[in-house]
Amino acid sequence: MSLDAVLDATAAVCLIAGALLSLAAGIALVRFPDLLSRMHAAAKPQVLGLLLVLLGCALRLRTGVDITTLVLVGAFQLASAPVAAHMVGRAAYPHDQIRTDLLVTDELAAHLDRISERP
Repeated sequence: MSLDAVLDATAAVCLIAGALLSLAAGIALVRFPDLLSRMHAAAKPQVLGLLLVLLGCALRLRTGVDITTLVLVGAFQLASAPVAAHMVGRAAYPHDQIRTDLLVTDELAAHLDRISERP
């Protein structure tokens, strides 16, 4: 078995696993009941699924320019997904878009009046 065959098989496994994680994240966005659960589904498995797809593509393409581009895409995704999820959560909190009965600790409850005053 040659190295190319092993790398192609590994790439196929990464692509399939990444696609399944992305599919699971999409299904969870539809099925989960509240905003915080949906944010978790949008951020965690979606990013891991994308990184696995990018890894599979890098293993298959094997050129410097393509790998550099894929690394940049992965880095920007890792940098932007948590920030976007945090901002969505902070924006939805004062508008009763989350289920507070499911929270273990509510660190923003003491600051709700200050958050609500902003235009």
